[in-house]
Amino acid sequence: MNQTELGALVGYDKTYISALELGKRALDDIGSRRRICDCLELPPHVLGITDPADTDHRAMLQFGESTVRLAEIARQSGHASEAISELWPLVARLEARIDDGHTERDVLHLLARARVGLGVALGNVLPEERLATAAHWTAKSLEVAEYFQDRGMTSYVLRMHGNELRKANLRGAAVQRLSRAAATAPDDNARAAALPLLARAAGALGNGELFDQMMRETDDLLSRVDHTSLFNPFSLHEIRLRGLVSTGRTDVAMRLVERSPVPTTVVAPQWRVIELITVAHVQLLAEDRSGAAQSLNTAIQEAAMQRLPHQLQRIVRTAGTRLPAQHAAASQSLDQIRSEMAA
Repeated sequence: MNQTELGALVGYDKTYISALELGKRALDDIGSRRRICDCLELPPHVLGITDPADTDHRAMLQFGESTVRLAEIARQSGHASEAISELWPLVARLEARIDDGHTERDVLHLLARARVGLGVALGNVLPEERLATAAHWTAKSLEVAEYFQDRGMTSYVLRMHGNELRKANLRGAAVQRLSRAAATAPDDNARAAALPLLARAAGALGNGELFDQMMRETDDLLSRVDHTSLFNPFSLHEIRLRGLVSTGRTDVAMRLVERSPVPTTVVAPQWRVIELITVAHVQLLAEDRSGAAQSLNTAIQEAAMQRLPHQLQRIVRTAGTRLPAQHAAASQSLDQIRSEMAA
């Protein structure tokens, strides 16, 4: 039917129908959408409206929200494999629902968060050569986030996607996404979540000017926002050490290596292991092989106690490529790592 006929059927004039079709006007009012569905004899989900009596829909959303939250807790506790096991079937179920035409806003929001969670968890367990797969899953949420024009959600997705790009060594793209995440952040808490990741990416890219700028901003925010598993003095100390080494200021990193803040309850267990590995790297650059071996041994014990296989793999790579095989402490470290990983 033409625009005049459609307008007469749903109660709008031709000009308004044209504006809707061209995207110049948006029909966001739920009541209007429901009335249009009634007029056109369409099921409400076609226009993103859920029947309040749809108990299956409500149960699915409640289950999905709980799954995403619990998977995030599991991942931050070092159990990324368990997070993947929970998120994979949820993502598949949500995608199947959308394929059937159920494109409700709350379903799309949940799917975006579930895809991000799945991508980040995959990034914790996949080998380095396959980390692009993790970035692929986080990227799948970008279109949904930007469609809703929700700055908080867009900043969150850009932040997580950018970090996975960094881990996949796509550093330029990572800096671009993370810069957008920081710029899009709707408040200080969201910006504080993005800045440490942007600092890491800038350091990995060798951009000392951007790295220093981001670290100054994080220092400024530390006293103004709540601390999280990433945004806290302990995690930022590790980021600073790594960035200084990556930007050619090993001497400064060596002076700071002994000034590590005491971990608090907000620090995720894997950050203690990551910090020890970074400290070992700095000690190696300072020719302190005994200290480096001790740091790696402590990292092994922490990773084994927390059951962090991804961090154990990283310790193997660090010890195997940085420490000489003839060094007794290093050989002992490698033997212990292999036995832990075999178990």
